[in-house]
Amino acid sequence: MHTTNRLRLVLASASPARRKLLQAAGIEPDVLVSGVDESQVDPSTPEALSLTLAQLKARAVAERIASAAVGAGATDEIGNNAAEPRTLVLGCDSVLAFDGEILGKPADADEATRRWQAMRGKSGVLHTGHCLIDLSNGREVARVAGTAVYFAEITDEEIAAYVATGEPLQVAGAFTIDGLGGPFVDRVDGDPGAVIGLSLPLFRHMLGDLDLLITDLWAARTTPFGVDGGTAATSAATDPH
Repeated sequence: MHTTNRLRLVLASASPARRKLLQAAGIEPDVLVSGVDESQVDPSTPEALSLTLAQLKARAVAERIASAAVGAGATDEIGNNAAEPRTLVLGCDSVLAFDGEILGKPADADEATRRWQAMRGKSGVLHTGHCLIDLSNGREVARVAGTAVYFAEITDEEIAAYVATGEPLQVAGAFTIDGLGGPFVDRVDGDPGAVIGLSLPLFRHMLGDLDLLITDLWAARTTPFGVDGGTAATSAATDPH
């Protein structure tokens, strides 16, 4: 049996791309940045690293919300009742497996340039870890989505222009498929949403493990599809972690 009573989703990431994916699917999440120090996690495999980081992010935010709920009538950092009986926290993290390496965000423009010079005309696998926690009962579901990405044979001039935009410095693997980097990816094999940062089909299955339907999260939509203002505004953030 599933319940829709006062259901709320908190995204433990300020990635605009992840938030937009959820919004396009009719879900308006609250946003709380985890503050997890990703550099302190030792990589083993790309799957394990992406999953561990997703779990750390979700657990950190879940703990902060739970702590705020200790006081009667307390509100959390974004003004919601911290004692909400059915709050879900979703953490995600992505890394690229390429040529035997595990690649997160490049440290600087020079590194981003070197990566693209190596990746062009080749392929890698983008792994995105997902961790969903139900604060009402402490249940946690964690899964990884892997998608093969085939990079275009782009020129040095195109690489320089792309790196100069700053976009590849903000994302795992130094590329996007939903932004300026889209034309430089020939194709993907798998879920493109996972490459953007969040697999909606996987998220749906994870909700099912918690006895919920993804349609339960459509409650925030207040106007018909296609009408301006279809979802209520919530707090926004710009830090892409």
